[in-house]
Amino acid sequence: MNPHPPLHSLIAFDAAMRSNSFALAARELHVTPGAVGQQIRNLEDWLGVALFVRRIRQVQPTPEAIAYWKRIQPALTQIRDASAALRHSRRTGVWLSMPPTFAAKWFTRHMADFLTRHPDTELHLNSSTALVDFDHDQVDLAIRYFDGKAPELDATLLFADDARVYCSPAYARRIGLATPDDIARGTLLETTFHPHWPTWLADYSTLTPAQVRAIPALHFDQALLAIDAACRDQGLVMTSRLVTAEECARGALIEPFPGRLPLATGYYAVHPKRRPLSPGADAFKRWLLARFAGGSPVAPGSEAEKPRTRL
Repeated sequence: MNPHPPLHSLIAFDAAMRSNSFALAARELHVTPGAVGQQIRNLEDWLGVALFVRRIRQVQPTPEAIAYWKRIQPALTQIRDASAALRHSRRTGVWLSMPPTFAAKWFTRHMADFLTRHPDTELHLNSSTALVDFDHDQVDLAIRYFDGKAPELDATLLFADDARVYCSPAYARRIGLATPDDIARGTLLETTFHPHWPTWLADYSTLTPAQVRAIPALHFDQALLAIDAACRDQGLVMTSRLVTAEECARGALIEPFPGRLPLATGYYAVHPKRRPLSPGADAFKRWLLARFAGGSPVAPGSEAEKPRTRL
């Protein structure tokens, strides 16, 4: 008998234990639930012990399965991390993930500088609001908008954010925007990242909560769309100065009031603590930090696209 348990079966078993579901494990491994069940049966035959109690549309790990998984799971994680580190160390490309608005409003205007400094590094960009799963997604480094609290991640602050109000000059004239109370005559453009209109209005206006609730509002899952709507005279948007620099520079948006709301959130560069960055990813992270530390985070930059960049 082979002294080593079947590796594919161990992978399926680990996925099933983490998700507590054969169906979810199958989705993670890109196979059918039946294939996961077969791999686990193979492992049960090899071990000579039942690992799951099968019920209709439900599986329950046995005490033996729980004890076994606690013993082997750290080793499987080490194998995965060591393999990923070796694979990453041999490639020149850098796989990035960042929110769509950050990608469109900041990164594309600065990326030419990085590619000029590192012409042999190939960038691959995934623009998404979904959180990255570093164990299963092909991502070296992610830009995440949050409070920086994630024990398993190395989270380095790039930009400490505050919430600011913007609108077009024409919109400000149209509704007679002279004081924050005049916002009651407008439309609020709300975004997922900056849902702070009630707090801002409580701090800077004399409007009652009932008056605030009565203001018409449009909700956007991406600030990119809300900013565009504000530029088209559709309302007032609350967002970050990091992503409105170009619009303010060309006069499409103005900041009608000086009131700004400090936030505990910001843009962070994140990657797993347990996995060293590849040379290319490390160079990109160092470039990011220098770019933000150098006082240029909100300055519009070159939009030139290099032929080796994949966006």
